[in-house]
Amino acid sequence: MIALTNSCNQSAKKTEDATLDSARIVSINGTITEILADLGLEEKIVGVDVASTYPASIQTKPKIGHNKNISAEGVLALNPTLIIGTKADLKPETLEQFKQAGIQVLLFEQAYSVEGTKNLIKSVSDSVGLPSKGDSILVSLNSQLEKVASYASQTPKPKVLFIYARGTGTMMVGGTGTQVDAMISLAGGENVAKDIQDYKPLTAEALVAYNPDVLLLFDSGLSSLGNAEGLLEVQGVKETNAGKNKKIVQMDGQFLTGFSPRLAQAIEELHKKIH
Repeated sequence: MIALTNSCNQSAKKTEDATLDSARIVSINGTITEILADLGLEEKIVGVDVASTYPASIQTKPKIGHNKNISAEGVLALNPTLIIGTKADLKPETLEQFKQAGIQVLLFEQAYSVEGTKNLIKSVSDSVGLPSKGDSILVSLNSQLEKVASYASQTPKPKVLFIYARGTGTMMVGGTGTQVDAMISLAGGENVAKDIQDYKPLTAEALVAYNPDVLLLFDSGLSSLGNAEGLLEVQGVKETNAGKNKKIVQMDGQFLTGFSPRLAQAIEELHKKIH
């Protein structure tokens, strides 16, 4: 812990404050970064992964690469006192390097659901010794979530297909077990790729068979295809309802799939776009 969360006297509280004041945090997860910023710890962050894009001011921080490909040397060069992320973010060998260097590492479980988001916010805020600030974030989030709770049960549900793209050479569809699958459901849509698990390569045959009403992409992915005009030239797209109606939706990747304190806002935006 970087703070004593169970302080029971004034002396312990002073020690807690001093520990937090001297913290140098490297965040290796975009959602964790958002939570830390909401907790008022942005100035304590000395490095972030490339997915840490919000708030906008965080983009001035030194980048330590993609969380699955982090160089331990690059992180250690920032002299962190705490490295924080989720359990899916670090390779075991990289984690071992951090431990051998004597750096404290906090890794949390992240479930891509409403409750998972709440649990992550609480776990992070408690672990850095700011439970009351975490509670304030949760009060605001709960209020926002109440306003979008009915979306998941609304009918009719547009049929949505998420395409992960990095140019026409790398195009995948998102099935069950993915963050986008959960988000589509929360926003009142139907993921038409329920027959697959995780991500599978996109084929023209599958695209036509799915016949989605909406094609959903990250804005970076759509850009890599030459925007909507380029996507419409991908084999099979024009044969779908989405292609015929040019119903192509794009959203920021971290915003859409981060399951961060902005979750309700992301649900609201996706709902509006797919309906």
